[in-house]
Amino acid sequence: MTMTGNVLVETIDLTKKYGEITAVDHLNLRIGEGKIYGLLGPNGAGKTTTILMLLGLTEPTSGQALVAGCDATRNPLKVKSMVGYLPDNVGFYQEMTGVENLMYTASLNGIPAEESRRRIYRALERVGLAEVGHRKVGEYSRGMRQRLGIADLLVKDPKLIILDEPTLGIDPEGVRELLKMIKGLSVEDGRTVLISSHMLHQIQQICDEVGIFVKGKLIASGTIEQLGHQLSPGSDLQLEVRAEPADEGLTRLFQGLEGVESVQQHGDAYLLNCREDIRPALVEKLVAERYTLLQLQKRSVSLDAIYLRYFEKEGYYDQAI
Repeated sequence: MTMTGNVLVETIDLTKKYGEITAVDHLNLRIGEGKIYGLLGPNGAGKTTTILMLLGLTEPTSGQALVAGCDATRNPLKVKSMVGYLPDNVGFYQEMTGVENLMYTASLNGIPAEESRRRIYRALERVGLAEVGHRKVGEYSRGMRQRLGIADLLVKDPKLIILDEPTLGIDPEGVRELLKMIKGLSVEDGRTVLISSHMLHQIQQICDEVGIFVKGKLIASGTIEQLGHQLSPGSDLQLEVRAEPADEGLTRLFQGLEGVESVQQHGDAYLLNCREDIRPALVEKLVAERYTLLQLQKRSVSLDAIYLRYFEKEGYYDQAI
């Protein structure tokens, strides 16, 4: 089967069973070329098994895993040549330098020595390790090793990059830098990136689309806005409002506005879940009732809230927390 449109990754009823246990259950996934896709779910959801099948490292019980139209089971070597994989605990030779590790990887991939050196120093520069490339990897922090892992992928120059929990155990500043690099892989290079993670806030910052994965099943997939709308059609607009005086009459005013689904109070702030944008009518009503408007801000639905609500809907709430 060949790739259609600009879809780079596609699974068709992909299933993996271990005896009576179904690790991946008829997975149908499509990831567009140049997109960052976040695969979210608890431990044991089947994310790693899915990745192994995409890499051609384990055979599916049934179904297909395609990369650029190439079947990962029938043509694993071709798929591996197009895919770069960074596991959650990236392994490098501790007594070798960063450059030596990258040279070794380049040689395994059949890249000529002169081309290898050019790619390596360009990759190290890009990930901010040019000045420490000749230090032994045993001296690197976890964040530095993850950046070296990104450099390792750049040397290979893959169409698809798969990252498994890339920010795990990294300090906040290191996370910020790594997320910026990952975003650049898509925006600047046009590469497709698949991230397996449970760090929802981080995923929300960089992913074009997300999939919620539990017990081997993809229970939702799309942009964050689409997922919010699927859960509560027409209720995906949140307004944060502050006004004075913050009395009971203010709450009744909000509840009485047409288009308001629910009202929640958090301190002196009110969160209004709305079917539509009611800001003009809201301002007019506040002025008419002699309230002073202090803040009016439109908020997008958070990925955390979407994630938990999907788990509740599917009866998996205990796994989501």
